[in-house]
Amino acid sequence: MSKTMRPVFARGLGMASILAVAIATPALSNAAFAAPSPIAAAQSAFASGGDLATPEKKEIAMKLVSSAENSSLDWKAQYKYIEDIGDGRGYTAGIVGFCSGTGDMLDLVEAYTKATPDNPLAKFLPALRKVNGTPSHDGLGAPFENAWKQAAATSEFQTAQNNERDRVYFNPAVGQGKSDKLGALGQFVYYDAIVMHGPGDSTDSFGGIRAAALQKAKPPSQGGDEKTYLKAFLEARKVVMKKEEAHADTSRVDTEQLKFLNEDNLDLHTPLSWQVYGDPYEIR
Repeated sequence: MSKTMRPVFARGLGMASILAVAIATPALSNAAFAAPSPIAAAQSAFASGGDLATPEKKEIAMKLVSSAENSSLDWKAQYKYIEDIGDGRGYTAGIVGFCSGTGDMLDLVEAYTKATPDNPLAKFLPALRKVNGTPSHDGLGAPFENAWKQAAATSEFQTAQNNERDRVYFNPAVGQGKSDKLGALGQFVYYDAIVMHGPGDSTDSFGGIRAAALQKAKPPSQGGDEKTYLKAFLEARKVVMKKEEAHADTSRVDTEQLKFLNEDNLDLHTPLSWQVYGDPYEIR
């Protein structure tokens, strides 16, 4: 994805690794892995309203991320996407930019192969394990790129990408947003951040950004004002983005998320209009 790059995070974003992250970030643990009861789910869309996990809102979230990641609202066209964008993370591919150098691509292909053993990518698992943590293409190259595109045309691999997106990124972000008593916009702000910066508690990860925001403002769950807190989170995120040249353009924050926030659109209702990298978008 040519305009966004996530920092490397450790291989093994399986349950054990995510639980380790959760221990370091208690609120994430509570939100991401405890399925809320219907009453709790209803209570989590507080004064601002909105649940990003509903089909309508989730579709909006996918389009918003795709506008920044792929310069397109057609997020489903990205299942087949694959290229090396020169960020030191090997291949970037699929609907959220799974990377061969950061572990999430390997987790995805392993899960896909477990569910669908006879698939075009299974034979590349040894190479993916070898290059994990590096920018190397050893054992991959054009044959792997072609196999990725072949697999992406199947419902099985599309489902695998959806499931891994939800497990690693969407569900933890929305769960944490609900735990912080944020509405749909706040939940999306978290999701967009975790897609770009990855889960974890380092200063340049989602957990680190949230920790920095908490030093400046309290979320509604702690009695704080939602807009004030979200502004603090977005400012903390911009600090992290500007540390890496590939993220230096913060328009996905300035002319998208902050625009919605300044419009008091905390439930992320349509119509929506925004710009990313100067390109205009609209959802009606």
